[in-house]
Amino acid sequence: MEPFKQLTGIVAPVDRVNVDTDAIIPKQFLKRIERSGFGQFLFYEWRFHRNGEVNVDFEPNKPRYQGASVLISRANFGCGSSREHAPWAILDYGFKVVIAPSYADIFYNNCFQNGILPIKLSEEQVEDLFQRTAKHDGYQLTVDLENKKLTDDYGLDLAFDIDEHRRQFLLQGLDNIGLTLQHEDKITAYEQKRPAYLG
Repeated sequence: MEPFKQLTGIVAPVDRVNVDTDAIIPKQFLKRIERSGFGQFLFYEWRFHRNGEVNVDFEPNKPRYQGASVLISRANFGCGSSREHAPWAILDYGFKVVIAPSYADIFYNNCFQNGILPIKLSEEQVEDLFQRTAKHDGYQLTVDLENKKLTDDYGLDLAFDIDEHRRQFLLQGLDNIGLTLQHEDKITAYEQKRPAYLG
């Protein structure tokens, strides 16, 4: 994974509560065996009509949100089934930060394992971000993970909390495997001392 330290990006809203993983990446698109290529199916049933035409009323489809890398939404984001394809689709689409009042636990953990920063803010703080996003065309946030702050060009200066262990994961670009490989020399030394098993 690439280290995450700071990002300045356009904000796109999905103004819904209880956005479940089947809405994020519908089940019919889970047949791929690699992690890439899921972005085209993100929010598929909201982004497109049944005839395949783009739903221009779905906020992230609007021109002002093109190229967005910060997603804001409402409470209980990522609920439903525990499919890891959900953060894969979010990241592949281009979102590197998700901001919401609360998350489903498994989705929240999966974000960190895939290089996405999920930020928890209060309902009031998230509402303020929705208002700012609606007011300013091409609204951008600067997300500073090193200092745990959100800022914009209109006076916002907002601190956010994050578990220090998870913060270090993202700052260093580590998942659980990467963390384990930091001790590769000790693992190798241990294995060399173990007797070989005969099959």
